[in-house]
Amino acid sequence: MPRPLSHIRILDMTRVLAGPWASQNLADLGAEVIKVERPERGDDTRTWGPPWLKDSAGRETGEAAYFLSVNRGKKSVAIDISTARGQELTRALAARCDVLMENYKVGDLARYGLGYEDIRRINPGIVYCSVTGFGQDGPYAARPGYDFIFQGMGGLMSITGERDDRPGGGPQKVGIAVTDVMTGMYAALAVTAALNHRQIYGAGQHIDMALLDSIVAFSANQILNFWVSDRVPRRWGNAHVNIAPYEVFATADGYIILAVGNDSQFASFCRVAGRAELSADPRFQTNPARVANRDGLVATVGALIRGRSSADWIAALESANVPCGPINDLRQVFEDPQVRHRGMRVDMPHPLSGSVPGVASPMRFSETPVRYDRPPPLLAQHTDAVLQELLGMTPAEVGALRESGVVG
Repeated sequence: MPRPLSHIRILDMTRVLAGPWASQNLADLGAEVIKVERPERGDDTRTWGPPWLKDSAGRETGEAAYFLSVNRGKKSVAIDISTARGQELTRALAARCDVLMENYKVGDLARYGLGYEDIRRINPGIVYCSVTGFGQDGPYAARPGYDFIFQGMGGLMSITGERDDRPGGGPQKVGIAVTDVMTGMYAALAVTAALNHRQIYGAGQHIDMALLDSIVAFSANQILNFWVSDRVPRRWGNAHVNIAPYEVFATADGYIILAVGNDSQFASFCRVAGRAELSADPRFQTNPARVANRDGLVATVGALIRGRSSADWIAALESANVPCGPINDLRQVFEDPQVRHRGMRVDMPHPLSGSVPGVASPMRFSETPVRYDRPPPLLAQHTDAVLQELLGMTPAEVGALRESGVVG
């Protein structure tokens, strides 16, 4: 059965994380993704190691884990777009694609005759997706930027981290490049929407994705909390601004997350804890009351939870339908029975190591399941095949381009 995007071909001129994350999602959905890289050097993240993928003898292959995490399902073609011939080749490929994705600085590709207007002239139906830090316009459009910067500028770090009045308080970034990942998710959604629009109305378009826009939108309910109350949200550590008790608590041998979402769940927790009367206490009877009396509530609940082990609490609370859970490291995540059952690790054959691991797509389709039949490519692995199959070039012509340094 063809996958949802098996009929779509994408020219992927993105690098690092946000753009490659978007194109990998589209590759998972069946799109043919042709990744254009610089000869000899390739995507910056090819050198972002250690760690490196190891071969069957335990030797490092030079393939960085970072690159491997966001480039499965793609073909690698190495073209020097700074040369006139390289620009011609890239335009010829774009003319045969449905989508072009890029994350160069604003205006950079236009200097090479590869901007949206250039490509639209030869392929009017192209869906052209640009991913930049600040967008295609505005006073900051020309600025470079990295995920960390946007986590600060976009407000995320103002609500992430321990409370300022507690030890360790202060702004904290998220442990992954969440701005890049979220922008990549939005970009993939935008591309599929634009493809649907083209199918109905026949017109391509330019998609302007900005990391700053994406992380601002990511703040979701916190923004509405601010607008409705006119009170600027602050850091709450592991606590929830609107719900209590909803945070991390120390047990006799570790930590658990207790996530009480309503009054009946709190009553169930109190019964499990052997303190049923607490749910009738006017200070704790309703969620608004618990939020208003948060400090006393957390002290009381914390003292109760410290008396039993994590496993004991999780078993008892799950039986009572009280939301709770452990705090796993990544080894424990992939040892979890539910994660194992869902098949969240996949292994693909790889020419250097025998196999390469990957995280399965969370998108599950009943009729068109995701397949993992193309590992992250070696640099320039598909240059010859793509140029010969799509552009009709002969092996001798490709060889001459390689001799001149136009392709890798």
